[in-house]
Amino acid sequence: MAQIQPGHVLIKGARLMDPGKRRAEPTDVLVTDGVIAAIGVGLAAPEGAQLVDAADMIIHPGLINAHTHGHGGLARGQGDKWTLELLLAAAPWITGNRATADKKLTTQIIAAEMVSKGCTAAYDLFYEFPLPSQDGLDAVAEAYAEVGMRAVIAPMVADRTMYEAIPGLYDALPSGLQARVDKLRLKPFGDTLAAMEGALKAWKWNSADIRFAVAPTIPLHCADAFMCACGKLARDHGVGLHSHVGESKVQAVTGLKRYGKTLVAHMDDLGLIGPDFTAAHAVWLDDDDFKRMAAKGASLAHNPGSNMRLGNGMFRFRQAVDAGVNVGLGTDGANCADNQNMYEAMRYASMLSKVQTPDPRFWASVEEVYAAATKGSARALGFKDIGEIAVGKKADIVFLGLDTLNWIPHNWSVNQVVHTEDGTGVRHVMIGGRFVFKDGRHTTLDLRKLAVEAEAARERLEALNAENRQMYDMLEPVVASFCPGLAAQPYHLKRYLCDAPA
Repeated sequence: MAQIQPGHVLIKGARLMDPGKRRAEPTDVLVTDGVIAAIGVGLAAPEGAQLVDAADMIIHPGLINAHTHGHGGLARGQGDKWTLELLLAAAPWITGNRATADKKLTTQIIAAEMVSKGCTAAYDLFYEFPLPSQDGLDAVAEAYAEVGMRAVIAPMVADRTMYEAIPGLYDALPSGLQARVDKLRLKPFGDTLAAMEGALKAWKWNSADIRFAVAPTIPLHCADAFMCACGKLARDHGVGLHSHVGESKVQAVTGLKRYGKTLVAHMDDLGLIGPDFTAAHAVWLDDDDFKRMAAKGASLAHNPGSNMRLGNGMFRFRQAVDAGVNVGLGTDGANCADNQNMYEAMRYASMLSKVQTPDPRFWASVEEVYAAATKGSARALGFKDIGEIAVGKKADIVFLGLDTLNWIPHNWSVNQVVHTEDGTGVRHVMIGGRFVFKDGRHTTLDLRKLAVEAEAARERLEALNAENRQMYDMLEPVVASFCPGLAAQPYHLKRYLCDAPA
């Protein structure tokens, strides 16, 4: 778990990442009981301190993943040419029939990857069908605790299936398929709320910095009464609220038709948007939406890899930041963005901002992207004491080898961490003063054992989900034609690289 390492650790001679300086300069960092106690040159080692020679390393605060899905770990690499709606149609096949042990295993996979690639905390929207369970959520928390990460775990919930949420989609299905998707209908939302409240009251992981949150998955997939009840549950317990908002154009077009206003405007009218609210993706948010989010102190979780992979469009980083919205950075799930590499997410965020206009004044700077992946994501998670290497902050520190090719030569530190680092330079990762990844190896888990367990689970789940795979194969041509047709309808915002084909 994100345990505190008692005693003193003195990091000597590391080059400390400072976006205000072109090249990171040699610095010492003293960590006491898992917290950064002093930063300077020539710091004296307290008696009994563990000394870490970091003269050939550059250090930066642990990257923070503002949006992922632990249930995606076992579903990696299952699909190609999937829109968001095709991914949702595939969910019973790629994530169905999970036992409690599978829920822990799938989360261990993504947590292990995140740590090895410099990420020390994550906002995980975990899905269980038909209801969130205390055993399942405990298994997810246990996975993060054993790997050593901090996390916010938000059961992802709804009371409507996609076939009920998207107007006309159910009617477009042949009757035989309608009967099959009828079996996917969700429990009344009172059952879901009771399950979440039970898990919240029994939550035992806060001391390990593994916190609970509430995630009504997509506004269109939830009745207004359910959304409001989720908001009340989160407020009553002082936890975060997180939802996918304006991820795809299908959502944007449908939201405008259903509510007569944008999704953000509708959620704001319901009283859901505030400092503890995070909107994931936010590709199809307009300027007024950004102003509303900024005025209420809410956050956005930008997931550039997933947005491109699922064809959802281009997030307007410059406009969001200029409007004053807090922007964090995420990978999304391994079932739709393939990896959990926050270095890649930073690079994608930077480059995606640059293909939208030939005017560099509207591009994201490397300093802004780096801030999103650290301080911005920390705020989205609700943590005030991570995201920086500063006195009083928790010692979540990543050590990169300056002898790796990404740093040969070392010209501009923050530019190279955003544009050239890819995770291969990660030598050590410290969380709470404790090395959870040392000399390129996990210290808290056996990766070979994890691989064996994952392969056995893959084979078993493939057999268990054979019928769900068959159902997806029948659904695919309908969803693949109906939803792009809906997305071809006009909307007052354009977020594709080029116009959709007629």
